[in-house]
Amino acid sequence: MTAFSLDGEIRDGRHEMAVRVYYEDTDFTGIVYHANYLRFMERGRTNYLRLIGADQRALFEAAEQEAPGFAFVVRSMAIEFLKPARMDDILVVVTEAEEVKGASMTLRQKVMREADVLVEAHVRVAFVSGGRARPIPKPLRAAMQADWLHASVRRPDT
Repeated sequence: MTAFSLDGEIRDGRHEMAVRVYYEDTDFTGIVYHANYLRFMERGRTNYLRLIGADQRALFEAAEQEAPGFAFVVRSMAIEFLKPARMDDILVVVTEAEEVKGASMTLRQKVMREADVLVEAHVRVAFVSGGRARPIPKPLRAAMQADWLHASVRRPDT
């Protein structure tokens, strides 16, 4: 396995981030507690958004001007728990855009241990400002669509 930065990295249009399973992540049997996969995937989504643009600070400042007080919120999530992870496992959280629309995007996320997919989720995230759904600001949408298109061109099979 190659070394990862703290935020992970984007490869072939996918964000990959390593996570070590600690004792605190497990239940009394030593298996990762199901809710902790949601935490791992939230970190993956956050770091994916951080890494998709060349200059994230400028990108988010431009978005803030267009839609003050903006946030991304999870609108829906379909999740499948396929195999367990255990204490001391090194997992990789994979995040990739499936669809980018006006006020939302759908992400596919996987939590993997080497080649084994342990958890798979489809997460619809909405963009809100002032407590209401709003169109994703142009600079942010352009960065997400560029990443999504890059991934689509590189991996036509997904």
